[in-house]
Amino acid sequence: MIDRSWHSNILDIGSCKGVDCGTDHYLVVAKVREKLAVSKQKAQKCDGERFNLMKLNKLEVRIQYQIEITNRFAALENLSDGEDINRAWRNIKEDIKTSAKDSLGLHELKWHKPWFDEECSCFLDERKRSKMQWVQDPSQSNVDNLNNVRREASRHFRNKKKEYLRAKIEELETSSKFKTVRNFYRGISDFKKG
Repeated sequence: MIDRSWHSNILDIGSCKGVDCGTDHYLVVAKVREKLAVSKQKAQKCDGERFNLMKLNKLEVRIQYQIEITNRFAALENLSDGEDINRAWRNIKEDIKTSAKDSLGLHELKWHKPWFDEECSCFLDERKRSKMQWVQDPSQSNVDNLNNVRREASRHFRNKKKEYLRAKIEELETSSKFKTVRNFYRGISDFKKG
């Protein structure tokens, strides 16, 4: 299964019968040792904080952010002209970050699909339970039950994803009609990413 020149990189291999991967095949897990080079782009990329800029569309949040910025810059006006420019820039940058964090909050990254909800989680748990029954007792009734549960879960996931995509397309259409270009292009780039 692996090229002879890479066979020394495989440390350990085994199959996991209890893992639910949506099929009746067993998952094969291998420990692989590999030396990778770090790309220059990853090394130079900074892990800065991302602020929730969508909150600026609300009027009261925008006003609160403007008030915080003006208050912080009013305190900076008292600085002397002989101060180091780098230190002054760090102070300005920290003030902007602090006021943005206070009024806007941080943008939270979602690690799951946006259409995946509590109902989908219940279907997934049911599929795991029926898979474990089949692993413990591979009788024909358990095989039929597993196939039925798997079919229902796949149908439910597919329908949920279709509903979500339909809603996103309608949202993009309204964005293009009302000429909110930033939301329109952000939605298109999300679709390109998958």
